[in-house]
Amino acid sequence: MNEFLRTCLLVCPLVFLAGFVDSVAGGGGIISIPAYLIAGVPTYQALGTNKLVNMIGTGASSVRYFRGGKVILKIALPAAAGSLAGSLLGTNLALLIPERILKLVLLVLLPVIALFLIRQKSFGAEEGETGDFEPRRTVLLALLIGLGIGLYDGLIGPGTGTFFIMAFTAVFRTDLLRSSGCAKIANLSSNIMSAVVYMMAGKIWYLLAIPAVIFNVAGNLTGTRYALKGGSKNVRKVMFLVLGLLFVRVILELTGAVG
Repeated sequence: MNEFLRTCLLVCPLVFLAGFVDSVAGGGGIISIPAYLIAGVPTYQALGTNKLVNMIGTGASSVRYFRGGKVILKIALPAAAGSLAGSLLGTNLALLIPERILKLVLLVLLPVIALFLIRQKSFGAEEGETGDFEPRRTVLLALLIGLGIGLYDGLIGPGTGTFFIMAFTAVFRTDLLRSSGCAKIANLSSNIMSAVVYMMAGKIWYLLAIPAVIFNVAGNLTGTRYALKGGSKNVRKVMFLVLGLLFVRVILELTGAVG
């Protein structure tokens, strides 16, 4: 079998699944990055191609959420700006803070989040736009959330969209569906910046990116439809999947089972 065709057959179904998961609850990179690596794509090309594909897929999902009235711009836009700055800062801090320590913290945090969601069944279930915040305070809080989670994105990365959804819901008391819509915008800004950096470095396999984009966009649009149709209940279900996958990935990395 042609090597490129074999790579496509391995990558494309998984990036479709990654797009579906990412559009609903974030965390699609937990699926897509291993897919490229398993197919034998060199690490930096895998990361670069994944960023380009995710940028387009997230863009398509963002448009659907926006058209569905599930994006609150006064939250999403400042969070996007904060995410961009935080991601750049986090990338530099990653050189100073041992990654193993950060992953051990995450290993403790993930079960706590899952337990919280199990116990608080009404978390993010009620339809609503924002809590009783002044416009300036809303912008400031969204900016700080973007900065903090963008920092995490630069330091570690996987699950960023899920943490955005949790933070927006907890702070602004928005339902999970609107939080997911805002998370797409916040993620999109950092994806664009990262994709541009990888493009300039020549680390994108464009021939593979073309079919991968088609499958990822299809996954994103399917996932967005699933979320919009089922509301916060469907977002909640996929969040548990993402938290579980991220927990397993962190354990495998800490034990040295994967790089």
